Parts: sequence; C-alpha cells; structure tokens
Amino acid sequence: MFEFSQLRCFVAVAEELHFGRAATRLSMTQPPLSRQVQLLEHNLRTQLFERTSRTVKLTPAGRAFLPEARRLLSLAESAAFSARRVASGDAGTLTLGFTAASGYNYLPGLISAMRSRLPGVDLILKELVTSAQVDALMSKQLDVGLVRVPVEHPDFASRCVLREPLIAAIPRPHRLAEQPFVTLGDFERQPFIMYSPYEAQYLHNLVLSVFGRAGVAPRYVQNMSQIHSILALVRAEMGLALVPEAAAALNFEGVVFKAVEMESAKPVELFLAWNRTNDNPVLGAFLETVFAASGTTGPEARPAPRAD
Repeated sequence: MFEFSQLRCFVAVAEELHFGRAATRLSMTQPPLSRQVQLLEHNLRTQLFERTSRTVKLTPAGRAFLPEARRLLSLAESAAFSARRVASGDAGTLTLGFTAASGYNYLPGLISAMRSRLPGVDLILKELVTSAQVDALMSKQLDVGLVRVPVEHPDFASRCVLREPLIAAIPRPHRLAEQPFVTLGDFERQPFIMYSPYEAQYLHNLVLSVFGRAGVAPRYVQNMSQIHSILALVRAEMGLALVPEAAAALNFEGVVFKAVEMESAKPVELFLAWNRTNDNPVLGAFLETVFAASGTTGPEARPAPRAD
C-alpha cells in the first residue's frame, strides 16, 4: 500500500515534469524524491513516468492516476482540517434539551447567537421536561439542557440564564380583562387552571407558594403540564392562570395577559445545565457563546435540576 508522502512526490513531479524542480518545490533533495516515486510505482506495480536524460513524461497509467492522487490528497487535507475544527469546537454536533416554555422567547435568541458564532456546528434540539433532561445529561444523550431548577449532582454545573415574572392569563370576556393590572387577591375563589404536580412540578410549586404567601385560595379546576394547553383552557373560559411572561408571545386569541401586583414574588427561572464530564469539544465553544451573549465570562459553579 502506498503512503501519502509518495502521492505528494508523484503529484509534484507530474505537475513540474522535472525531478529537480519538484524536489525544490517540496523542500527536499532529488534522490529521496526519486526513491519515493519508485516506491509508489513498485506498490502500484506499474510505471507512472517515462524518463530520459532530458525529459520526464507521464505514462498513460500516470495520466489516469494523477487526478485520483490529487483527490486522495485533497480528502486527506480535508479530513485533517475537519478533525482540527472538531477538536477546537468550531465544528461538530451539539444536542440541546429544552422545556416547552423556554422555546417561547429564550431559545430562538440562543439559536440565533449560536448560528452566528458557530456556523459549523449542527444543533439537535429535543423538547423534554426537566427531569427527563437530567437523565439524558447524565447518560450524555444531551450535551446541554435548558431546565427549571439547579441539579444536585457533583458532575453537573448550571447557570441561571433567564428570570421572568408570572403574569395573569385571563379569558377576554372576564371582568378582570378590563383592568390595567390585577392583584393576587383577584384570584380568590376564582376558577384556576393549575400546573400538574408531576409533569410540571416546578411551576406547580412556584404558583402554590405565591398564593400561599399571599393567603389567597383559588378554586383549582384542572391540572395541566404544558403552558399552551393551559392557555387553551383559559381561552375556553374554564378559568384563570398564572404563566411565565414569555407565554404572552404565543398571542393566544381570546386570552388577555395582565401584570400581577405581588410583593417579593420569586421569578420564574431558567437554567442552562451541563455535565462537567462531557468531553464534546463543541460544548465548551457553546458555553462561551452563551456567556459572551450574556456579558459574562464563565459559569456559576452550582448544582443543577430535578423536575419541571
């Protein structure tokens, strides 16, 4: 089997049709160049050049082999370039998990920044609740996830990338839809669409704590896991709801969004989480992109998430 060094020598001689000029071009002396060409001919079991004391010409076999030799050298150079790009994080694949709500406003901006800064990286998106993302991050089926709460595991790191308030989602015919804002007291004994305590545990507990601190007791009529399903029930006039501010971007017909007056309410948080043992070079480049977009230089060292 021939070597790439032999191919390079052959191509140089074939293009120069002169062993001396080819040797100068390759920064080597003529004897080893001639030896490389002879070894190539031996390995191919065919003569590639017709040599005289004055001329060097390609044989028919040499003319047929030249474009293939150039193609092989080009492929080798391309493979080496691709390997370097992957190793540096400039190329490759990143698998990103996200919760449905993070796709309303944060995720599009993140994708845009990544495509601008890392155009050679292929992004694979997977919509998963936080608990499923944590399992996938642990098994490295995901490289990074957008999750709701920080995960308690020494191999994980996370960073809060978004904080937003809860706002009221109100059916348009409801009397509260005409008010400039609402208070938590307006939800007292009102029919309310609540988050599932299992599939949407984070938002379920957050809303419970908001009402609990205010001493307000809505009348819970449904438990749903997805925000768009909650808004559909609000539009159907089954009740009111509290949703992250980003949900207003959905522009649900028949649903009015209002600011809610509440004291020291904890905002809805979104975390970027990743497995510290993940050796995908693209992950580091991706995190640098996120930190640059947020005006910071590195991740907060903190544990990451267990439920959505």
